[in-house]
Amino acid sequence: MAISKIGSRAIIDGSVLAADFADNTISSAKLAGSIGNDKLANSTITIGGEAISLGGSDNSLSLIDWQSVVVSDGSTVTTMVAGRGYFVNNSSAAGIVKLPASANAGETIYVKDYAGNFGTNNLTIQRNSHNIQGHATDLTIETNRASIRLVYVDSAKGWLITNESAVGDLQDTRYVTATGGTVATSGNYKIHTFTGDGNFVVSCAGTPAGSDKVSYIVVAGGGGGGTVIGGGGGGGGYREGRAPAFDSYTASPLVAPDGLPVSAQTYPITVGGGGAVVPGYNNAPNKGNNSVFSTITSAGGGAGTTLSHNTAPIGQGGSGGGSAYNSTTQYAGNTPPVSPPQGQPGGGGENGPNYAGGGGGGAGGAGATGNGTSGGNGGAAVATQITGSPVTYSAGGGGSGSSNNGQPGGSGTPGVSGSGMRQATPNPAGPLVLATCGAVNRGGGGGGKTNGGPSPNHDNSTGGGSGIVIIRYKYQN
Repeated sequence: MAISKIGSRAIIDGSVLAADFADNTISSAKLAGSIGNDKLANSTITIGGEAISLGGSDNSLSLIDWQSVVVSDGSTVTTMVAGRGYFVNNSSAAGIVKLPASANAGETIYVKDYAGNFGTNNLTIQRNSHNIQGHATDLTIETNRASIRLVYVDSAKGWLITNESAVGDLQDTRYVTATGGTVATSGNYKIHTFTGDGNFVVSCAGTPAGSDKVSYIVVAGGGGGGTVIGGGGGGGGYREGRAPAFDSYTASPLVAPDGLPVSAQTYPITVGGGGAVVPGYNNAPNKGNNSVFSTITSAGGGAGTTLSHNTAPIGQGGSGGGSAYNSTTQYAGNTPPVSPPQGQPGGGGENGPNYAGGGGGGAGGAGATGNGTSGGNGGAAVATQITGSPVTYSAGGGGSGSSNNGQPGGSGTPGVSGSGMRQATPNPAGPLVLATCGAVNRGGGGGGKTNGGPSPNHDNSTGGGSGIVIIRYKYQN
């Protein structure tokens, strides 16, 4: 009987040479079982520089199907498909492409700058609900001739960059993202304005390649004006910081050298009210209230003092209150002290023969001393363009004029702080001019009052203006 099959034990290792076989003589039907790789001279194949055993697999070596050039100018968004490569042309404008809505581990996408101008017209890769590099933010490429490979890993890290070329400036470019207050935009900046207490909620802290600090002003409430030839209220403490790495608006002379770093958290915002009106004759007036954002606290303005309440605890504050006529004390501003200073001292009163109240201090200057001609003028405000246009804050209120001869009260800063009162008298003739309060959300001090005036409020103190908190940051390039 002819032998049609040979068992494996009948063949000794190395006894059969390839030259012993005629072409096409061995088929799977001639083999009993499988041949182990260790029996083969060539047991692996090499793909992409990596050896793979016969019968094995490697997802990282999946072949990429390069597509025709994609024109991406922001008006058309291409949703990419796993396993494909994309030459992206951003010649006309900054462009956008989008990752797939669903993804599996090991899936790969390539992106290549076709025209070499991602640095001029950057490319944003929208995450499409997946994380990129472990963050829930889109990826922006801002380097000419960039090439990257993205591989999907899992829901935590999402798409990771596993290979990049000519991407020396490619960083984790993210911008601060936040909510809270009244939000406006000015160019590439968002501005959050808080006119009352609230929360600044940061959901993304950004990165140095985008933005990771905020600029701010924190203005406290202004002090109330005093009575009985009283002093003007001091302006609320004024503090400002600008992040020069990300912003260049025209700031006040009191700007700190940097802004504040933020993290993904909720920052409670406190906006200080102005010193409230106090009814009645010769009662102690109210100081302004503090405003707070993060590590920045601005002190409420000192109150303009009265005949019976001429003391440092009442008069000192962000800016000092002006003294009543019976004291020449200049109450300190910048209390507690910070650098740059948050305010200036108030002016002293004139203690005869004509009497007058001193002006409250402002963030931009000290209050003037009352004299025989008029009450002291309030200290100057400071201006900032953090909102995109110049606005002034934290001026001192004018001190009261004398009740003896009808001399005028000191001036405040229009639209910010109040002016002092003038008593009507026939010798010399002069009209009654009432003291005014500080303006809402400008941190100005109230004007000083003399005794007398229309009933029933002629003896009441004036109120200071409430403060404000404004936060600004870069949110796009």
